[in-house]
Amino acid sequence: MIIQKEYKFYAAHRNEELYDKCRNLHGHRYGLRCFFEVKRSGALSTLFGDFDAKIEPYLKDQYDHGMLIHTGDSLYATLQDHMQRTGERFKLKVLDGPTSVENLAHKMFTEITEMGFRLQQLEVRETDTSVVTYTRDDWDEHNRDMAAEQAAAN
Repeated sequence: MIIQKEYKFYAAHRNEELYDKCRNLHGHRYGLRCFFEVKRSGALSTLFGDFDAKIEPYLKDQYDHGMLIHTGDSLYATLQDHMQRTGERFKLKVLDGPTSVENLAHKMFTEITEMGFRLQQLEVRETDTSVVTYTRDDWDEHNRDMAAEQAAAN
């Protein structure tokens, strides 16, 4: 059985690898549509509130009104230096790769799975007309590719 839940958060980002408008710092109201695989036991499977109790506070704490940033982005070092010098703190959600919606989908799929939920699919909406659909097969393949790259590097 599939249970579907939707969430939203606001975040800034830029994609330093592009040479178009997305290279500039800007923000989005991201939308998530989660498709959870659940097993029914008795009269019900899972309460919607069970998802909300973990996911909503996590999004608020880690993502909402923060900045998605890649460790390889020169702006990351600048922000780290600024925070160290001034004591000012920014909410930075660090990604291992560019802050594309595809990389964000992988990160969020991983984080939600680590909460103990079994996702079948995750849709990440960057704008009203731009959505990435990321499946469990995509996640498995991405993780295999990353493991192979790590093994080759060692």
